[in-house]
Amino acid sequence: MLDYETLKLVWWLLVGVLLIGFAITDGFDMGVGMLLKVVGRNDIERRVLINTIAPHWDGNQVWFITAGGAIFAAWPLVYASAFSGLYAALVLTLLAMFLRPVGFDYRSKLDSPAWRSRWDWALTVGSGVPALIFGVAFGNLLQGLPFSFDEVMRPLYHGSFWQLLNPFALVCGLLSVCLFLTQGASWLMLKTRGELLSRSSRATLAGALGVLALFVIAGIALNTGMQGFRVASMPAGGSVMTPMMKSVVRDNLAWRDNFSALPLLWAVPAAGAGCAALAALAAWRRWGGLAFLASSLMQAAVIGTAGVAMFPFVMPSSYAPDHSLTVFDATSSELTLTIMFWVAMIFVPLVLGYTLWSYLKMFGRLDEDSIHANPHGLY
Repeated sequence: MLDYETLKLVWWLLVGVLLIGFAITDGFDMGVGMLLKVVGRNDIERRVLINTIAPHWDGNQVWFITAGGAIFAAWPLVYASAFSGLYAALVLTLLAMFLRPVGFDYRSKLDSPAWRSRWDWALTVGSGVPALIFGVAFGNLLQGLPFSFDEVMRPLYHGSFWQLLNPFALVCGLLSVCLFLTQGASWLMLKTRGELLSRSSRATLAGALGVLALFVIAGIALNTGMQGFRVASMPAGGSVMTPMMKSVVRDNLAWRDNFSALPLLWAVPAAGAGCAALAALAAWRRWGGLAFLASSLMQAAVIGTAGVAMFPFVMPSSYAPDHSLTVFDATSSELTLTIMFWVAMIFVPLVLGYTLWSYLKMFGRLDEDSIHANPHGLY
């Protein structure tokens, strides 16, 4: 049986796995959505793009829903604080995501160019806005959010929606958009032929180079002038029961602490940059399988870099640093984490198994002839 402190670390890793799973799977169908008007030049080509993700897009939502549920159950204070302070951003994300299932189902109901064009834009917005906001959220987490707790542990937010749109957060937002674009474009390299494959390769190359440039810019910003957070002291024994039982300080190099303590961790950001370069090379050579693999590893490495830099913080507070939420003081009870652990040990492999099985059984390339051959059976 795992002890309480180990369970806290295990759930930090599992939430990270769920976020990476979301970025890899939902990332490619959001990327395809953003590329509808770029790679697809006419209605038939856009139908080809949509049908490359048709068997998978709704199943990919499992990762997003599961990650949200895991955060709610494992880190209730993080969930409460995020929804209290970031309510407008989260509602905007959900409203944008509502456009996607409706767009997939309704786009081809009428044979009208205007009707289909409007739904194409809905799919583009419904894919691009969440990708941007996810990156903006990570950018603000690295800077700290202006929240605190009152005497009964109710979260109080001291900022506004517009404060979230600061320069560093927007860089992270654009990085997130490029990550999903690269994932979607490399997926299309696996699923299309002819001119669509050529355009997908160029889109993958552009997206991967964008990731490389923005990742380096964000890394320079984090290691030069941006203040990070560091736990200065804890109660005797190192166990904290509430976020206010510790002392936190801010320092320009605090987000480098974990890398300095264990230099091997520098391999994580190096992998992010290296996989971006490899994806660009594979796109240039039109190696679709390698491009998609490199892009998927790139998602994991970029998210892993943020996680390693912030550990043990989950949601730092710029308003009251001592109220920052960490892996050790924002979690549920030991019983809750134990039950969740065994549930995850059963169902996460099942999700992985049926996801891989569905990709294997429904793998194949599509082109315009595929749409003409089955005009009513496909989106």
